[in-house]
Amino acid sequence: MDATVWLPVLVLGLPFASFVLLAVVAPLRRAGRAAGAVSIAAIAAAFLGAVLVWSVGFTREATWTWIPADDGPTATVGVLVDPLANAMLVLVTLVSLLVQIYSLAYLHDERPPSLGRYYTFQSLFAFSMLGLVLSPSFIQMFVFWELVGLCSYLLIGYWYARPTAARAAVKAFWITKLGDLGFVIGIVMLWAATDTFEFRVLFALAQEHALAIEGLGTIMFLIYLGAVGKSAQFPLHVWLPDAMEGPTPVSALIHAATMVTAGVFMVTRAQPLFALVPDVLALIGWVGAFTALLAATMACVESDIKRVLAYSTVSQLGYMMAAAGAGAPDAGFLHLLTHGLFKALLFLGAGAVIHAVGTNDIFRMGGLFRAMPQTGVVFIVGTLALAGFPPLAGFFSKEAILAGVWEADMTGPFLMLALTVLLTAFYMFRVVFLTFFGRAPAAGHPHDPSWTMRAPLWVLAALTVLVGLRLALGDVGAHHGPGWLAPLSVAAALGGIALAWATYQRGVVDPGGLAATFPFSVVDLLARRRYGLDTLYAGLYRGFLLSFSRLIGWIDRYLVDGVLNFLSAWTLRGGDLLRHIQSGHAQDYVYGVAFGVLLLFVWSQWWPR
Repeated sequence: MDATVWLPVLVLGLPFASFVLLAVVAPLRRAGRAAGAVSIAAIAAAFLGAVLVWSVGFTREATWTWIPADDGPTATVGVLVDPLANAMLVLVTLVSLLVQIYSLAYLHDERPPSLGRYYTFQSLFAFSMLGLVLSPSFIQMFVFWELVGLCSYLLIGYWYARPTAARAAVKAFWITKLGDLGFVIGIVMLWAATDTFEFRVLFALAQEHALAIEGLGTIMFLIYLGAVGKSAQFPLHVWLPDAMEGPTPVSALIHAATMVTAGVFMVTRAQPLFALVPDVLALIGWVGAFTALLAATMACVESDIKRVLAYSTVSQLGYMMAAAGAGAPDAGFLHLLTHGLFKALLFLGAGAVIHAVGTNDIFRMGGLFRAMPQTGVVFIVGTLALAGFPPLAGFFSKEAILAGVWEADMTGPFLMLALTVLLTAFYMFRVVFLTFFGRAPAAGHPHDPSWTMRAPLWVLAALTVLVGLRLALGDVGAHHGPGWLAPLSVAAALGGIALAWATYQRGVVDPGGLAATFPFSVVDLLARRRYGLDTLYAGLYRGFLLSFSRLIGWIDRYLVDGVLNFLSAWTLRGGDLLRHIQSGHAQDYVYGVAFGVLLLFVWSQWWPR
């Protein structure tokens, strides 16, 4: 096995070894910080391996038989190493490493066994996400896809004693499973039509125009549903804001940079197949753009700093999906990478603020820049990148998406994404002005966190700037767009910043009065109520699922159990009645036998032959 195979396998195996060690060796897991040291060491080594794989530019596929069959293996396992996987390996291991280091200080008050459990889950998640990235087939991807979902459930519900956290974990699990159901059905249908799960074979068939199978559009739509659930696309986006009940480092890792991008990664990986079904691609583009705009409006009225970032994540995932639907998957994947850096930065920065002031409410913060200057600086860097301000990383990836959508003649999605640029700058600088420059007194005794928490913030901020400069000096792909696009985007971002400054810093615009003005009043009302989607799902759950379960319960209790109870009761009653014929006298039994023989004789004579 050469280095192109064993090194990626090592990157995958190190977090798994850490998970097994912490899961099996109970004293080590219960030690807390020692468990953290093991997990951090494993992911640090995996990060170094990922950097080496990426820098050398390994490209290789290696598979081994998993499910054998007479005419060849039904399924295989292995690794697929290419530029797409290499970049994701670096992103996943880097963010995982920084989050795990940050968590040592953020969760320092946790009991050692609880902290050990946290790092055990972290190691399992890193292994699961890396396995998903390296998968050479749909079947292996689905296995790791489900493992990633399990880890999300475990980490969202880390504080399971809190009812809100437990409910959020269950909600995330089941809503994503709705999409996963479509995903697995689509995979099985594709295998039934092609007799393979392998990406290499499927892509070769697509390139040779030999994949003109009946119902391909339906198959790819079902596979896309998996991405709808995992990457929080409308209408299955409702789980992601509630997932903020987990620890903030979990939000930075799973719900900003890695797990939620799995759907985008899958659509990008399977782009040769989606390219065969233009109608499904168009649907992906429209749903992505609508999701981006819808989530941005909800972020504008949210007061919880983590939920603002959660809606922002949903919005940016919509950008990535819109790019994939427009036939510009390279632009969407570039935004996936840049967004992973600055959104992890923003979540960890929000965690530092929450850790200092003890509240998530941005209206109970204020004036924190003086007390927390380093946190303020890095948070503003992340905000500018998210708003698409040059020359930071987010500007170039967002421009590539807008250009790709425009070149695809998708005018409606382009207008929705362009409006989202303005709203993104507005809601993010709304957070900045209220949190760091507001006049309201801050709660508690705010101060910059320890270096264990600050160092990851500065690393991510530096990477956000350096990647932006590298993109400014290089070629951002084939999608440059018309000359007016960049000025329009920058003007929209500046307009959003100016509106946030006038509203929440200078007080020139009254937010209450603006929200009461038609048509803003309608949008404000609907956005604050999450457009009724949570209520709708709750109503469907109570009105349909619970009613159906009550019906099944009634059938089980009164029909199934009722019939069985009736038969058993009458069996017992019949036994009680027949017991009386047992007199204990031999002559009575002889009479009975004789009478029975007589009956059999008569029956045999009279029964028609």
